[in-house]
Amino acid sequence: MKTAITAATLLTPLETIERPMLVIEDGIITFVGPRTASAIPSDAKLVDYGDAVLAPGFVDVHIHGAAGHDVMEGEPAALRAIEIMLAKHGVTSYCPTTVTASTDQTLRALEKIGAAVARPPAPEAREIHARPVGIHLEGPFISKSKCGVHPLKDIVEPSVKLFHQFWQSSQETVKVLTIAPELPGAEELIKAAATLGVRVSVGHSNANAPETYAARKAGARHATHTFNAMRRMDHRDPGIVAVVLSDPGFTADIIADGVHVSDEYVRIFLAAKGEERAVLITDAISATGMPDGKYRLGTFEVEVKGLECRANGRLAGSVLTMDKAVRNVMKAAEWDLRRSVRAATLNPAKLLGIDDKKGALAVGKDADIVVLSRKGEVVKTIVGGLGA
Repeated sequence: MKTAITAATLLTPLETIERPMLVIEDGIITFVGPRTASAIPSDAKLVDYGDAVLAPGFVDVHIHGAAGHDVMEGEPAALRAIEIMLAKHGVTSYCPTTVTASTDQTLRALEKIGAAVARPPAPEAREIHARPVGIHLEGPFISKSKCGVHPLKDIVEPSVKLFHQFWQSSQETVKVLTIAPELPGAEELIKAAATLGVRVSVGHSNANAPETYAARKAGARHATHTFNAMRRMDHRDPGIVAVVLSDPGFTADIIADGVHVSDEYVRIFLAAKGEERAVLITDAISATGMPDGKYRLGTFEVEVKGLECRANGRLAGSVLTMDKAVRNVMKAAEWDLRRSVRAATLNPAKLLGIDDKKGALAVGKDADIVVLSRKGEVVKTIVGGLGA
């Protein structure tokens, strides 16, 4: 079954195409270009989105939950509720993200989530939903002084042996590892994880500059929620933040929700990393899309009021959605829609090493598409060609 989609504009997101046409066959993009370049296939269903914008589906590499559920529940119904919610906000691919818990609890969660990641996507679905592309292991190899709300009692020093237990329990689906590089054993673990193809991200860290450079040399290439749960930057003690911002060897992500980071720091971040290395994340928790109240993040309770999620007075994730993050960047940094979309699509796909299939609208890639208004509001989400 072929489907031809037209709209006012298409963001690849490396370029902008006006009056575009995109053709899908069996869930794969077979044509992208201006309508003047090709006739609409005679055997295709035509779907016209008028003055809307076609963009790649969003990729969220750091999300703990939504719709009243936490990813560490691991049950199919819980994950599906989260995925349906994500798709409503333009996300087509995501990394279910753990939070520090006991080893036994983490292993059980990884086993369930890993099974979901490894499971082939169903050819048909009752409701359009995002698909998990790998697990983000946030903790337990983090700094106790920069742990945020992660339970102190469950934080452990980096261990290759323990990581391999996590790796096996997840059916080898761990895609991102957040680690504090200053901890004993961190360099050895960074090298071991990177050898397995895991994207190692520095974060929840009190590292100084030399320790951060050492992590990059060992194989770390990314930074988790820049500024948050990190050693503060000082002009004589630059620390992890200054290295992450100034070193082109690091990509980095940020929570642009107006709570975790001020607009001024969003602008500093985007100016430093540029449109090629900046990644937007939500760090969303189970309360996302829900009314104010008390919700779970991993093993502990979080109280949510408005845009703030707190546990014991500390920020504990967010209720941010990716479409809102894109719009926030457009407002805070005066980035146009194309650049803002790139930080939520191609850049995270490259980070995960899935940009051969995800993150861009191009021939041969999966037909994961979000239809947006010119202000970045979600009109429609298409996953693997479904929902067009």
